[in-house]
Amino acid sequence: MAHKSLLVIGHVPSENTRALRDAVVEGACADGIDDVDVRALSPFDTGPDDVLAADAVILGTTENLGYMSGALKDFFDRTYYGVLEEKQGLPYALYVRAGLDGTGTMRAVDSITTGLRWKPICDPLLCKGDWDENFVAQARDLGQLMAAGLEAGVF
Repeated sequence: MAHKSLLVIGHVPSENTRALRDAVVEGACADGIDDVDVRALSPFDTGPDDVLAADAVILGTTENLGYMSGALKDFFDRTYYGVLEEKQGLPYALYVRAGLDGTGTMRAVDSITTGLRWKPICDPLLCKGDWDENFVAQARDLGQLMAAGLEAGVF
């Protein structure tokens, strides 16, 4: 079986958001998942070639003023046209660390990924309100879901 590539693009401006990104990676690298290579990058360090090399993507962002982080928006601004034609149908997942309700953030990411014709594998993971340690377990589960589905050929 050929190795698959999972790209985790996570904006991590705090310990909590770093914990979420690290949990996603940990889940994607869980025991029993052997044929998925996982790379985690900052949105600022991710370019079109990184996306072109990926078989699936997990996006992570904070909610900033009811919108996605400027870092994730910058990523989309720099990569959109470079991946538009070749990565249609790319499986992706989203997690959002939101202080408010996350609605605007999810709507904005959905608008861009719809334009890219990427396919969500599940509803966004919304970690909203005060910090809850359960967010870490949910992020780990998200990473494992994506990697296991990618390895099995479901996505």
